[in-house]
Order: sequence, then structure tokens, then C-alpha cells
Amino acid sequence: MTTSVIGIKEFRQNITALSKKARKNKTRYIVMRHSTPVFEVTPISEDRLVFEKLARDVAAAREEARQGKLYTTEEVLKYLGL
Repeated sequence: MTTSVIGIKEFRQNITALSKKARKNKTRYIVMRHSTPVFEVTPISEDRLVFEKLARDVAAAREEARQGKLYTTEEVLKYLGL
């Protein structure tokens, strides 16, 4: 991933084009205001989105297990028609 440093004015004026370029070219932007970094713009990969959903699903499953909402193997097999 490449990194580019841009001013906040340039970022504000070109936010749509920069976001497309960031995703297409996997470019990270450091946005500066008066020579001070203000924030970072980084494209989110599809893998990261899948991983975050998986992490939420695992957390929800653990909470259900903690609350005693469990299924036996026989119940699962019956539900799946096996």
C-alpha cells in the first residue's frame, strides 16, 4: 500500500476522486492541516469486512452460549434434515 500526504483543502475539494483512487490503487492518504497530520484515509478491503462480520458473529454466539442458548448435536442434525 502506498502512502500520499495531501493538504486538507485538496482533500476537501477532491474527496470523491481520492476515495475512488484509494480503493482502486490501495493508496493511504495522510491529510495535513498546517503541516500537522489531522487524519488518515485508508481503503477497507473486502477481507477486512468479512473478518469483522465473522468477529461479530462469534461474539454473538459466545453471548448466546453464555446465556445457555445451546443446541445438542441431535437437534442440529434434525434441523438440517440429516
